[in-house]
Amino acid sequence: MGGVDALLITVAAQDPRQAYLAAGLAVVGSVGGSLILFAIARKGGEVLLAKHIKKGTGARLHIIFQRYGLITVFVPAISPVPLPLKVPVFCAGALNVRVAYFVAVIAAARAIRYFTIAYLGHRYGSKTFQFLFSHWILVAGIAGGLAIAASVGLRLYQRHETALGVPE
Repeated sequence: MGGVDALLITVAAQDPRQAYLAAGLAVVGSVGGSLILFAIARKGGEVLLAKHIKKGTGARLHIIFQRYGLITVFVPAISPVPLPLKVPVFCAGALNVRVAYFVAVIAAARAIRYFTIAYLGHRYGSKTFQFLFSHWILVAGIAGGLAIAASVGLRLYQRHETALGVPE
C-alpha cells in the first residue's frame, strides 16, 4: 500500500464526506502523472528502450509487454501490493500505445483502487489498515480477479477490432 492509499484512508476516516472527492482527485493525479512519463517515453523512449531490450531484464520485460500489452500497466496500477508502475508506463509510451487506451486502463485501474480504498476508509475508519492487513489474501485475490477479467476483456476487444480491420 502506498502513500496515496494511506492518505485516502486517513481522509475517509476523518471526514467521510470528502472521501470520494479525494479518491477522484487521486485518480486524476495518477492519470496526469502517468501521462507525463508516457509522453516523455513517446518522444525519445524508443532509443532508450532499444538499448535495454537487447538482453537481461529489459528483454524479458519487452517480451512480457509485447505479449500482454496494457495488462502489464493495469495490474500494478490496481494492485494493493506495491508493484513498479513506471516501467510499464514507459514501455507503453515508447511502444506507441494509443493514448486513449492507455488513459482508459490507468483511469479504470486507479478508480477501482482508490474508490475502494475510500469506501473502506469511510466504512472502517481508523481500523481500515487493520482490516486490509488481516484480509490481505482476499484483497490480493480480488485484485487478481479484476486483473484477469480486464485481461480477458482487453483481449476480446482487441480481437473484435482486428476482425473489424481497425488499425492499432
